[in-house]
Amino acid sequence: MSSTFAQFGNSLHSGHRSLPIVRRRRTWYLLSVVVLVLLSAVGLLRGPNLGIEFTGGSEFQVAGVSEPDQSIAREIVRGQVPGNEPNVTVLGQSTVRVQTEQLDSTETAELAESLAEGYEMGADAVSTSYVGPVWSADITQTMLQAVLVFLLLVAVTMALYFRNLKTSAAAMIALVHDMVLTAAVYFVVGFEISPGTVIGFLTIMGYSLYDTIVVFDKVRENTAGLTGQTQASYAEKVELAANQTLVRSINTSVVALLPVGSILVIGAFILGAGTLQDISLALFVGIIAGTYSSIALAPGLLVDLRRREPEIAAHARRVEQLRHPAGAAGVGADERDEHTEETTDQEPDGPVGTETISPEPEPEPEAETTSPRPRNQPRRSSRRRRAASRRGDR
Repeated sequence: MSSTFAQFGNSLHSGHRSLPIVRRRRTWYLLSVVVLVLLSAVGLLRGPNLGIEFTGGSEFQVAGVSEPDQSIAREIVRGQVPGNEPNVTVLGQSTVRVQTEQLDSTETAELAESLAEGYEMGADAVSTSYVGPVWSADITQTMLQAVLVFLLLVAVTMALYFRNLKTSAAAMIALVHDMVLTAAVYFVVGFEISPGTVIGFLTIMGYSLYDTIVVFDKVRENTAGLTGQTQASYAEKVELAANQTLVRSINTSVVALLPVGSILVIGAFILGAGTLQDISLALFVGIIAGTYSSIALAPGLLVDLRRREPEIAAHARRVEQLRHPAGAAGVGADERDEHTEETTDQEPDGPVGTETISPEPEPEPEAETTSPRPRNQPRRSSRRRRAASRRGDR
């Protein structure tokens, strides 16, 4: 199995085998749009599950519960504080967390006592905390600023590194795709969005950009001296780079997903650590999305952004004309993707508008019955021929 995968990777790297990554880029675009629209629609219907750090309010945790039934907490809160819909979750196997809107000190003490009685626990088993609206607003503003600053710095750095703004734009579009996809999955699953989630989002930005930079760096290597050769166009060079880095990107992502998956399953679902759950889900979804976008989306985006450049378009036309001299004239870079070559079985061999005439065969020379006369022998008259004939009769 490993040898087969290695041979497959070697054939991709050498160019003997090529997956239609760039040639089928519109298919990848459509797939991404469909997935994003479906997940976003479901996620918006459910709405984001914002943590108390972003909304503000009161939080109660009941530890050591033998039967962590969430309905008990909901009924207590609805009866104690009418109109206040709680957010109840179970942490681990024996802790119930209850988040409500902002309560004053009296309401907080009464609700804590009711929760202890409802779960048949002592008063010291219930811990309370409070997050004010000003602090939650500061957290939200800081989070947005951190994301925007990160995106700006990355865009500038990539533009300077690759010396091309369109390369940086392609990478940033793929990165935004990963962020939106991860956020949509968060909305659908219903996991709480906490500061740990923000840390996970910033981390997956690094993973996604790392894979994309690896692909684009190979593109820069393959396209060095592009106009000095006519074997392949810019789009074909980009597709070769995507195929050459395919196995490397998959291996890197699998190695990164193994520990993240372990944290997500063991730390979040078994141990019930909320912070681990928030970070691990963002990392798990983000790594998968980043691997997909760096392989399937980023190369195609780079080709679409740069194929109209005069130098690249002229080189693509020249390559096409050398491959198909009769049918490539007038075919531009925008038309080649949709261009279908016509068969030439009915085309005339000569120029258009002229009739091709086959030459007639030359007649075969008649066989001579007499020996040829020397060129310097004088022509005989009829009288001399008769005299010579009489002498021969004698």
